[in-house]
Amino acid sequence: MIGVMNQKSLLPRILLLVGLAALPAGAFAQSATLSTATTVEVGFSPGGGALAVVLRAIDSAEHSLRIACYEFTNREIADTVLAAARRGVEVAIVADARAAEQRYSEIPYLVREGIAVRLDSRYAIMHDKFMVMDASAVETGSFNYSLAAVRENAENALLLRNVPELAASYLGEWQRLWEESHPPSERARAED
Repeated sequence: MIGVMNQKSLLPRILLLVGLAALPAGAFAQSATLSTATTVEVGFSPGGGALAVVLRAIDSAEHSLRIACYEFTNREIADTVLAAARRGVEVAIVADARAAEQRYSEIPYLVREGIAVRLDSRYAIMHDKFMVMDASAVETGSFNYSLAAVRENAENALLLRNVPELAASYLGEWQRLWEESHPPSERARAED
């Protein structure tokens, strides 16, 4: 089930989420003010709701799409990211280095298709799962961009639209991750 709710009904929970999720490594919590134009969409898996939220988030990008992810093994999501790039959206991904080298990872596919990717090996796992669209919308939650998240796991995805302050916090964290990461190896570019 997918729900779209007015921000007032979820404001206390969203503020808690914002405070917890916007914590750059070693920094204090950040907050963002939500406006009456803010909309919230939530989906759960299994059952396809979380996947639908993620796909709509990607499809909503008009100018830029920034992704930070741990696992990325879902070809449908990868193809939706490629479709966004092909319609002129500037796409860039920071992914966990070890997860990106796993057998079913879609990261090498995205690299071969020309998507800008950097791999983060600084942490035991780079466990972020978020997207920022057009510096004004954020998708986040427990949902990895994986087949297991769709079919096997209890997961959630949250899409917040018209949240430029929150998006700025997430973009700051994304940029920090990008800068500490490295380009994929030549092997990742050549293999399927």
